[in-house]
Amino acid sequence: MVGTRTTLPLPAATVDAVRVVIAEDSFVVRQGLVALLGTEPDIDVVATAETFDEALAAAIEHRPDVVLTDIRMPPTGTDEGIRLAATLRVRAPEIGVVVLSQHADPTYALELLGAGSERRSYLLKERIGDADQLIGALRTVVAGGSSVDSLIVDALLSARSAPRSNELDRLTPRERGILAELATGRSNAAIAERLSLSERSVEKYINTLFAKLGLADDSSLNRRVKAVLLYLSIGT
Repeated sequence: MVGTRTTLPLPAATVDAVRVVIAEDSFVVRQGLVALLGTEPDIDVVATAETFDEALAAAIEHRPDVVLTDIRMPPTGTDEGIRLAATLRVRAPEIGVVVLSQHADPTYALELLGAGSERRSYLLKERIGDADQLIGALRTVVAGGSSVDSLIVDALLSARSAPRSNELDRLTPRERGILAELATGRSNAAIAERLSLSERSVEKYINTLFAKLGLADDSSLNRRVKAVLLYLSIGT
């Protein structure tokens, strides 16, 4: 079946409405998302798409505030949603991306946030039934923030035994502030400039907060991204 990209007629514009492109290859799910978002008076679905190429074209043409995309779409049905987010990071960095996935595999979340977490969200597809959570993720990325499904964070931290609610309490205000800067995707040099610190001082703070969060000896995952995922889950 040949995919079709659909441009939807715009309703009477709401001032500062959130403009959304939906990318989903399942007709039923796609229409369900259109109907769900249509119940929000300040959200306008401006186009839908069912393949990677159609989604990218719709995003470039309409310049929405956010793209809500399935992680797997034609042509390969593998990681198109992640690749779409990476492409838009370069071609249209102002566009937020919320990735929907059936897979609670932390690898995908790490790939999504690898180039920075700003305006990115990773949400399990089962959350579609929770309108508040889905719409909340859209609004979060439009505001420049990030979110990661709590089950993904649980998978990353499953080997940890310390109570999650106390983990960030171990950090000093300065360490927590630096972790917040890490969550924006800034490099050590950029954090140093922003906080008027030396780059060496920033590196020491980061190593210390890694140790306090129990990440000091973790060689299996990117400690930087893992710390950010923890911050996004329970620190904001």
